[in-house]
Amino acid sequence: MSKRNYIIIGILALITLLAIGCFIVLDGLSSMGNPNGGRAPDYPYFITTEPVTVKKIVLPKGTKLTYEEQFFREGQQDRIMNEKKLTGIELPKGKTIEWGGVPVYMITKFFNPEMKGFSVSANFGQLRDDRKTEFSEMWQSCDEELGVLVKNTDDWTFDTKNIVDISDCGVTYQRFFKEDTQQQRFLNKLLGEIKKVGKAK
Repeated sequence: MSKRNYIIIGILALITLLAIGCFIVLDGLSSMGNPNGGRAPDYPYFITTEPVTVKKIVLPKGTKLTYEEQFFREGQQDRIMNEKKLTGIELPKGKTIEWGGVPVYMITKFFNPEMKGFSVSANFGQLRDDRKTEFSEMWQSCDEELGVLVKNTDDWTFDTKNIVDISDCGVTYQRFFKEDTQQQRFLNKLLGEIKKVGKAK
């Protein structure tokens, strides 16, 4: 092989190494702020253009519906997607729907596929004093979202026949800690109060 060919191969190898180096640096920069490293997925989502019923809940115009990561589907979509792939409902700013007598603004499917249920986020600032119940008071005392286990994951409504258990109320009360009798008692009482609200409806 001639000296000229060696020089060409060397230049090409150098260009390839530089290109790989640039890609690694840029990928690293795009990952900054992501605790898991790597680039965070741009989950597909749809903003409703009219009132719609999803997971048996009537949602107002402007609600953000987020879905599982899918091939060739990223960011905002121009049409509503398969409800089976739904991972989250987020109402427009300032808007709420009633869930067990409590104004809620977001419902999110559990990340763990072995857990059949979802987390509900409330806006207690919109709850009138005359609408407060033992259930709402207990939930508010956790000051965080409520984890709900259900039989039918196609139903995210406050249907007490579908609600199996409460998995958590914020970080303070977790069903996972079976040996903690205080946590278990609180969650058992909370589930009982949910059933009471369901009977009163």
